[in-house]
Amino acid sequence: MKLSHRIPALAAALVLGASSITAGEKTMMHCFAFTPIDTATEAEWDAFYKATDALPSTMSQYIKRVWFGKLRAPLNIFNPDAESRKVAMSGQKDTPGKITHLQRKHGVCMEMLGGPDSLKAYAADPAHKTWLAAYEKVRVAGTTTYDILGQ
Repeated sequence: MKLSHRIPALAAALVLGASSITAGEKTMMHCFAFTPIDTATEAEWDAFYKATDALPSTMSQYIKRVWFGKLRAPLNIFNPDAESRKVAMSGQKDTPGKITHLQRKHGVCMEMLGGPDSLKAYAADPAHKTWLAAYEKVRVAGTTTYDILGQ
């Protein structure tokens, strides 16, 4: 077979081989949306960006890569007070009481190596405290968090 005929076959084999390598990875996406602090300074945001960018290198045993930024559209969170929640959970249609509203405007996703166990280990790692110190300066306490398990 001529070399010119072998190149497309070799390229196809490489593509198929590469896709089968990543198909077996069992990573987990740990994502959370948060409400920014209106008074956070540019320096605090820069420290948060820098600390978040560093996570894959400072915590390489847990984190493969990170994404962060503003959400395309804010996530609106409505929270009833305890009594209203109790009434709503009982199945009643009318729920009297106070409801608070938050807008989650920013988000972070971390591709975690492994599954839920790696998330526990990451949270206990001292490097997580360092990152958390920067994160807490730009966000209102509380997040909307979810994890996506790899298939």
